Amino acid sequence: MANSSMKNDERKGFLNEILAYPDAVNLNVDDPQVTYQRHAIIREKRFLHAIYQEWYSMQIAQLPVIPGKVLEIGSGAGFFDEVNKRTITSEIFFCPFVDAILDGVRLPFPDESLRAIVMTDVFHHIPDVEQFLREGMRSLKPGGRVIMIEPWVTRWSRWVMDHFHSEPMDVEMETWQFPSYGPLSSSNQALPWIVFQRDREIFEQKYPDLKITAQTPFMPFRYLLSGGVSMRSLAPAGCNSFLKRVEKCFNPKNWAMFALIVLEKTQ
Repeated sequence: MANSSMKNDERKGFLNEILAYPDAVNLNVDDPQVTYQRHAIIREKRFLHAIYQEWYSMQIAQLPVIPGKVLEIGSGAGFFDEVNKRTITSEIFFCPFVDAILDGVRLPFPDESLRAIVMTDVFHHIPDVEQFLREGMRSLKPGGRVIMIEPWVTRWSRWVMDHFHSEPMDVEMETWQFPSYGPLSSSNQALPWIVFQRDREIFEQKYPDLKITAQTPFMPFRYLLSGGVSMRSLAPAGCNSFLKRVEKCFNPKNWAMFALIVLEKTQ
C-alpha cells in the first residue's frame, strides 16, 4: 500500500513537472497570489474560459424568479459577476476584484435576504458544511437556492483523482467535517457526493427545509483536456463543441467529473 502511494505521488509529480502551466509552478495554493494568477489564467486559456461560461450558464438557469441579492462565494478566480450583473462577489481573503471578504460558515447578511448563493468548486473546501448549510437556510428567502458546481464521485473521477490530482477524494470519510489547514489546501473532493448522494437520507432528515431540486453529473473529459487552472491545455479551444458531443456518448453515472447541485429553501 505504501509503495502504491509513493508511485502515485511520483506520477503526479512527473505530470506536474511536464504539463504544469507556466504561471502555476511551485506555488502555495493558500497564497492569495495563486487566486490572482488563476483569475488571469481562466481568462487567458480560451478552452477553460469557455467551460466556465458553460458552468455559469447552467447556474444562471437555476436562479429562482424571486427578488433579492445573489451572493457568490469563492469568486476570486472566476467571472460570474460579468455574466450575471448585480452579483455580490466574495472571497475568504482579500482580493482586489471582489466585493466582500467573508467565510461561508458566517454569512454577514440578514435573515431571509438572499435570492441565491452560487459556488463553483467551493463546497468541497468548506471544513464544516453543516454550519454553512445552516447559514444558507438562515440567509436565503423562501424559494431561494444554493447553486453549486462541484467535483463528483464516479469510477472515472476516482481513478483520475487517485492517479493525477493533488487534492484527495476520500469516499470513506465518516463525518462531513475535516481539519482546516488552509482555505484551498484543505479539501475533500468527495464531500459533495458524500453529503448529497451517499448520505442523502441523513441530509434530508437534518435539513427538511432544503430540497435537492437538481443533482446532475456531467463533463467527463473536457475540463481535464482544458488543463484546468494549473495544467497546459491538451486540446485547442476549437475542439470544445466536438468534444461536448463526444461526451454525450458516455453515461455520466460512470464517467462524470462534476455535478450541478441545487438546493431550494422550501419555507
